[in-house]
Amino acid sequence: MESLLCRRMMKRVMVLIITLTWLGGTCGELEDQLFEVGKLKMFVDDLPDMPRLYGFNSVHGIIKPTSLQIGMFSTKWKFHRDLPATPVFAYGTSRSKATVPGPTIEAVYGVDTYVTWRNHLPSSHILPWDRTISPATPKHGGIPTVVHLHGGVHEPTSDGNADAWFTAGFRETGPKWTKTTLHYENKQQPGNMWYHDHAMGLTRVNLLAGLVGAYILRHHAVESPLHLPTGDEFDRPLIIFDRSFRKDGSIYMNATGNNPSIHPQWQPEYFGDVIIVNGKAWPRLNVRRRKYRFRIINASNARFFKFFFSNGLNFIVVGSDSAYLSKPVMTKSILLSPSEIVDVVVDFSKSPSRTVVLANDAPYPYPSGDPVNEENGKVMKFIINNERQDDKCTIPKKLINYPHPEVSNAVLRRYISMYEYVSNSDEPTHLLVNGLPYEAPVTETPKSGTTEVWEVINLTEDNHPLHIHLGLFKVVEQTALLAAGLEEFKECMTKQNDAVKCQISKYARGKKTAVTAHERGWKNVFKMMPGHVTRILVRFSYIHTNASYPFDPTEEPGYVYHCHILDHEDNMMMRPLKVIN
Repeated sequence: MESLLCRRMMKRVMVLIITLTWLGGTCGELEDQLFEVGKLKMFVDDLPDMPRLYGFNSVHGIIKPTSLQIGMFSTKWKFHRDLPATPVFAYGTSRSKATVPGPTIEAVYGVDTYVTWRNHLPSSHILPWDRTISPATPKHGGIPTVVHLHGGVHEPTSDGNADAWFTAGFRETGPKWTKTTLHYENKQQPGNMWYHDHAMGLTRVNLLAGLVGAYILRHHAVESPLHLPTGDEFDRPLIIFDRSFRKDGSIYMNATGNNPSIHPQWQPEYFGDVIIVNGKAWPRLNVRRRKYRFRIINASNARFFKFFFSNGLNFIVVGSDSAYLSKPVMTKSILLSPSEIVDVVVDFSKSPSRTVVLANDAPYPYPSGDPVNEENGKVMKFIINNERQDDKCTIPKKLINYPHPEVSNAVLRRYISMYEYVSNSDEPTHLLVNGLPYEAPVTETPKSGTTEVWEVINLTEDNHPLHIHLGLFKVVEQTALLAAGLEEFKECMTKQNDAVKCQISKYARGKKTAVTAHERGWKNVFKMMPGHVTRILVRFSYIHTNASYPFDPTEEPGYVYHCHILDHEDNMMMRPLKVIN
């Protein structure tokens, strides 16, 4: 552990040296560039409720499909009362209505939603990006974008494949682009999703610029009997991410890589000291003494959050990622990796104080990086009305119980290995899944309607949130690789990339870590612990019904799976996924 921490410290020192070199080599010049975060007073801006767009039409009381037109615009956004307006890229129905995050789309189970995503972005990016990590590069300029509905179960042509990008006015399109209007069937289980950019090699900068938004799929017949908090005031998405800013208000991203001779700009992780919730830095929310529902989305590039309340208030978890749990789980803290969603109820009538801060104490990078500081250790404040409120909402003993899959019914076992490669200075250069770049021939070809066991072997020092498109999975167990033979096993895997030949059963015999109670439901993202083998049961079918997909999942361009630390995903830690019949 000491050697690991030393390597972490040395890497951060090297990054600081490179940063100072780029800025002229003095701390003074760095200070001239960055806004002094300590000058921003916390909890002065009210928490916004993002605009709502409805993915359906109501005609004489009958719910029918609808089509939405949502654009990506270059505009300015006020993240804090005392920070100059920030140039951003934002989703909205027009430039004047574009917001960061974008509008919350609400859809209804079984009612199709069609969205034409339109790129209105300028020819040049507002952030630096690295051409050496094989990003989408149009011949005639412009910023490539493509939208992925994270957690959605839908046709391949609407999944937002990284190579299905397009520039402004569809002037240029990527090699796997197929159509202008995407189709979301909305026939999966009710729950929470989010939409974000997914362009090849540009996801990290396009999200950092502001291209994120929430998507809620409601199923009234199933959810109404639960009597959870409802309505815009009491049921709110919270999209949380971190940013750093320059003195002029612009988003700060280091323009020099940790290995500048290899990657001039790419850094292995982006971290900002300002915590943003629904587009405001450390906002405040006045609440009543009653229950509230918060759908919390971690939209950070690389930051994990370990949320807790400053006064010991509990979270009651009712859902994880895009699915309800079978029963509520009460907890004091929640660890949320980039792209994960947790659906919670908070009962402010139980608060012992008039105010409470939602706080964070996850090291960065997670799990063995720096401790949080005064700025990134606080998220937002709740100011509680002291009067008792009439609250008819309840916390049911049971939520939605989906069929429990058995490992014995899996048709195939796959080994998925995570690698990090470093330079002579021990700085990361790139990361791979199964030792293969994204463009290598597909190796994961699950059969539609089946369940597979994936043994995910994390051979790196980082915790990697693995996201699988289309499929949902349950985490079965987490087993540490024996420390005594870890280097030997890593050496064999690096050479042969074959877990069986490298005798995985000989090394995966260490301590088992129990899956956290609120993460035992169906997931589409999970945190793969470093030096561990995590067994997951992946289902390529609906979890709430035996019905087949209403689309052909075998069509091109297929799906993908990847690490959702965006800086890793953009630098080759992504692989294609081809469903077959």
